[in-house]
Amino acid sequence: MKKLFALLLAAVLLLTLFVGCKKTDKNDKTDASGSTDANAAKLSLVVAGRFGDRSFYDSSKEGAERLQKEGLVQLSTIECNGENFSAQMQNAADKANIVVCVGWEFYDVATIAPQYPNVKFIWIDNATDAPVANVLNITYAQNEGSYLAGYIAAAMSKNHVVGAVGGEDSDTINDFIVGYKQGAAEYDAKNGATTTVLVNYTNSYDDPAIGKECAIALNDKGADVIFQIASAAGDGVFDAAAEKGFYAIGVDSDQKYINPDAIICSMKKEVGNSIYDAVKEFVSGNTSKLGTTWQTTLAEGYVGIGYGEDGSVQQIPDEVKQAVEEYAQKIGSGEIKVETTRR
Repeated sequence: MKKLFALLLAAVLLLTLFVGCKKTDKNDKTDASGSTDANAAKLSLVVAGRFGDRSFYDSSKEGAERLQKEGLVQLSTIECNGENFSAQMQNAADKANIVVCVGWEFYDVATIAPQYPNVKFIWIDNATDAPVANVLNITYAQNEGSYLAGYIAAAMSKNHVVGAVGGEDSDTINDFIVGYKQGAAEYDAKNGATTTVLVNYTNSYDDPAIGKECAIALNDKGADVIFQIASAAGDGVFDAAAEKGFYAIGVDSDQKYINPDAIICSMKKEVGNSIYDAVKEFVSGNTSKLGTTWQTTLAEGYVGIGYGEDGSVQQIPDEVKQAVEEYAQKIGSGEIKVETTRR
């Protein structure tokens, strides 16, 4: 009898320890892999193109993955590969309570979001014509950062001819270009130079071969500094720069690491940081930005110039970098107004 009692007591103690351990696991936000538990927000990141561009889309993924690593969201991703934008938004909203749509192509968010009133939408790089209660639009003052890139391009050009390769002839891409031209014109006015700015469009965001062709065509016309604004197609601009011996300027992320000898700087558009900051506010309970457009700016630090990591080879002289910093401050303070194609 005593032996039976001892066995029963041991079983009860073992069960208690097991339940206690399960409770501790449940309260832990993340497991060893960094994935979040069922209590975290479900975030779906939907990109108009595909990952691997090392700029716009990859930046968005980096911000979302940081949220997951910190245990704030469960993350799923969808690549549209240039089609089915509306259907993929709906697929995301059926499974998530926060949907981030990356690309101007998701304009149907204005009609789709109201069908999912309990889902928070973030539209990256464009804005609805009128406020939508559960949509936060995030746009970027890419014209401001491109002004600085244009100043650098003109300063670094030996031929006084610079270029830009855009992904398409659209308001978003041309917003970069008007700033780029204005910055080059400022360099000319300050230094008594005359710089010609040439533009070519790939009509593709995915094909580096076309980007290379566009860049070589500009280089054949004398452009010796070329700004790539074409996502993955812009990799071809870097290839052309290395092959032909001209300088390139990266876009969206600091891309100097791709080819430090050819890429002199990048115009950074901090897509990942803006997604991280916006979603973190939602998760904390602050939804005040819903129904608004958040225009991120150079002054806020979401747009700017990157010169690569510490130790990277530097082609741009310190005096040019100092002038760029001074112009950044003037733009941030409102002393300089940069032209824009945004309405």
